[in-house]
Amino acid sequence: MGRLFVAAVLLFVAGCSGGENAVPGGGGKLDALLAKAPAYTGQVVPGSAVDRIKKRGKLLIGGSQDAPLLSQLDPVSGELTGFDAYLGKLLAHHLLGKPETELLSATSETREPLLANGTVDVIIQTYTITPARRERVAFAGPYYRSGQSIAVRKGTSGITGPADLAGRTVIAGANTPAIAAIKQAAPTARIVEFGSDPECLTALKQGRGEAYVQDQAILVADAAKDGELQLVGEPFTEDLYGIGIKHGDAEFTEVVDDWLREIGKSGLWQEVWRQTIGTVVTGEAPSPPAIAS
Repeated sequence: MGRLFVAAVLLFVAGCSGGENAVPGGGGKLDALLAKAPAYTGQVVPGSAVDRIKKRGKLLIGGSQDAPLLSQLDPVSGELTGFDAYLGKLLAHHLLGKPETELLSATSETREPLLANGTVDVIIQTYTITPARRERVAFAGPYYRSGQSIAVRKGTSGITGPADLAGRTVIAGANTPAIAAIKQAAPTARIVEFGSDPECLTALKQGRGEAYVQDQAILVADAAKDGELQLVGEPFTEDLYGIGIKHGDAEFTEVVDDWLREIGKSGLWQEVWRQTIGTVVTGEAPSPPAIAS
């Protein structure tokens, strides 16, 4: 969705910022989605992830609460709203019959440990599927398409696309697909890594790099909150988001894959898109990415 998505989100946030409606309320929208949500009818194996979630009575999700249209805390209701947030609620409802979730803050450096040690059941946080990550994480999905984009300090000249990163110092998040994307697009770029998106943004503002490469959806959320940040050009990769699951848990991965297929086939995925991203992006809802069998 590229330029249209960026422009629409920035206009949306600019038009709504400061008022009590700065974040769309999620209650009514979520209730309508939950009314259409499928229930889990599969076997519950003792000791399995589904069994643990059911006994606990809530789904533990690693994610964020400050990404407009994806996962953002509504200051009025105190509820999370957005595409990722609603998918998390729907998955909980699927497994438990109720949308009981607990969000634990995750970064690019902590997501995999959180899964490995069982602190969270899933990561739903613009989590790009890569071969390297598949060695440490099981992915359900993909459930969304995005791509790597470039951000600079407002007023920066000379950077309009990935080729312009050559020979420059470029900021990237540690353990993110941005690193490989930069190396491929501009092999002579000097890459400096930081542990989280806020750290990367601070480094960019401090002049510790001339550009910041990150997933477009994340940069859109950043630019919506920070007038000093400017996105340039179009995404120069195509990335697929997956739902992160503990490595080796093929059974739970299949459960979540089956659920994604079900909400894609029924049109519920598209309805979630319309209620979140689709509130600012015109046109028909896209089809969800195909899920490998």
